[in-house]
Amino acid sequence: MGKNTYKILNKIQTPADLRKLSVDDLPLLCRELREDIVDELSVNPGHLASSLGVVEITVALHYVYHTPEDRIVWDVGHQAYGHKILTGRRDQFYTNRCLHGIRPFPTPLESEYDTFTCGHASNSISAALGMAVAARLTKKRRHVVAVIGDGAMSGGLAYEGLNNVSSSPNDMLIILNDNDMSIDRSVGGMQQYLLSLNTNETYNKVRYKIAHWLQGKGMLGDDRRHGLIRLNNALKSAISHQQNVFEGMNIRYFGPFDGHDVKEIVRLLRQLKNMKGPKMLHLHTIKGKGYKPAEQAATIWHAPGKFDVDTGERIVSKDKSKPPKYQEVFGHTLLELAQRNNRIVGVTPAMPTGCSMNIMMEAMPERTFDVGIAEGHAVTFSAGMAKDGLIPYCNIYSAFSQRAYDNIIHDAAILDLPVVICLDRAGLVGQDGPTHHGAFDLAFLRAIPHLTIASPLNEHELRNLMYTAQLPGMGTFVIRYPRGHGELTDWKNEMQEVGVGTGRRLRDGHDVAVLSVGPIGNHVTRAIDQLAEEGHPVSVAHYDMRFIKPLDETLLEEVAGRFDRIVTIEDGCIAGGFGSAVLEWLSDHGHHPRLQRMGLPDRFVEHGTVAELQHLTGIDVENIKKTILSL
Repeated sequence: MGKNTYKILNKIQTPADLRKLSVDDLPLLCRELREDIVDELSVNPGHLASSLGVVEITVALHYVYHTPEDRIVWDVGHQAYGHKILTGRRDQFYTNRCLHGIRPFPTPLESEYDTFTCGHASNSISAALGMAVAARLTKKRRHVVAVIGDGAMSGGLAYEGLNNVSSSPNDMLIILNDNDMSIDRSVGGMQQYLLSLNTNETYNKVRYKIAHWLQGKGMLGDDRRHGLIRLNNALKSAISHQQNVFEGMNIRYFGPFDGHDVKEIVRLLRQLKNMKGPKMLHLHTIKGKGYKPAEQAATIWHAPGKFDVDTGERIVSKDKSKPPKYQEVFGHTLLELAQRNNRIVGVTPAMPTGCSMNIMMEAMPERTFDVGIAEGHAVTFSAGMAKDGLIPYCNIYSAFSQRAYDNIIHDAAILDLPVVICLDRAGLVGQDGPTHHGAFDLAFLRAIPHLTIASPLNEHELRNLMYTAQLPGMGTFVIRYPRGHGELTDWKNEMQEVGVGTGRRLRDGHDVAVLSVGPIGNHVTRAIDQLAEEGHPVSVAHYDMRFIKPLDETLLEEVAGRFDRIVTIEDGCIAGGFGSAVLEWLSDHGHHPRLQRMGLPDRFVEHGTVAELQHLTGIDVENIKKTILSL
């Protein structure tokens, strides 16, 4: 459907326009909004299935609540495209995820309708509770709603928030968008509990009658809230012969209801809007709702890339000569190692497809574990297995490993347990932006004792490091590698041990030494080649350090003894990273060359393609050439 044919959506610039509609107009608006999302994302890729699944919830929320004064706190922000379109950004939505365009996830830096940052999962309940308490203490008549789902209820922070919600005076509403999915299908006991949870019809009728009677008697004030909730829970337990975990925490529970019946959701929200005390509305939705290919394969259509709307055919590159993605090399290599070593197991927090651990999962389901969106648990669970003789390869996206920092220190590193922490998506990741760039792992990990931290130049080195990490006596071993395709089409080498803390000189020279770590070293190779082709009379030596911790001190002695002009480069934050480590070593050992550090600047990097962002941050081939020549 063309934009000009939308009868209702074309009239909506802000939620104030939405609230002028009749309830009977809302189903058509939902259909048009869903079609608009599909049309836009077919040519400008993004997160499709999640946003399709929450359309009715989005429309109902903005219809009932007076946003932006009332607060809607989204969780897992990839479900909020409909929210963006309805809140004044429809005309700019074609720039979504593009450099300088609409941001990939909601953020108050972009719109007053975006109440909080939500690139990572499970923070909505805690943030919403903070807003609800702030409204109460500042005496503002403000409603606060947290929308959690798409697997976020498997994250530990959600339960910390729930625990506090149950004990702090508040009137917030939690909407559980239950679609039985995160990116891959959700796992764990809580997910199974939500699937089986139901509400007895007799109980609902009796509860509503009693609630209305109590309200008429003026007995629903804050001072009697907990007593009434306990009465409600006892009543439900007696009639339906069950009590759910939320009511056990003194949070009123309603549901589950159909999350695609927009008129019913509006009715429910109006009923709950002014009810005192914390409440949970459980809505069951279908990820990818309204677009058949996405409904049938929600994992693939989570972020499908470009596609043909009419046929549902995804437009995927058929170039067989392109190297595989680093994650694919990881997945195949892990299975290969696990077939040789029966102590190896795989662990991932809800990303088996994203990190390609699904390859081992299909072949060895009993030795692979998807623990849900729970990065801290993933590390501690891995440490427990390592303590009793196994060798876990725990694969976490670099940006998400920030959530497991204490677990890495307290549960793995202190005991120097043989946990192999594989950080996928390290460095700049592109259109997902600042919440997802793997910018900080080198800086925050290198301060931790016992850790070995390495980054491969290419796929052969990735395989060699994965092989080395499972050898006896290696302890806690971190391997970081980027998102996207690698360098080599012939990637399946015969794996061999790499000496821990050893780098290598890739090219000799006598004017300037460039020290790189990880795949960014391939840019250095190209830069040096281009300088030679362009006839610049500069002789450049290139060292692939491989290890950030421990550093190769023999190589550093060589570099310090031969060069007074040195460049370090890394695909990580320049503050406290690899270059800082080299500079500290040189200073500690009495060397004072002219050293230029290259890396990500001390700011949060926006979204765009990796090539655009590397140019923006000064770590592309052209900037490497300029830096070498400037020395």
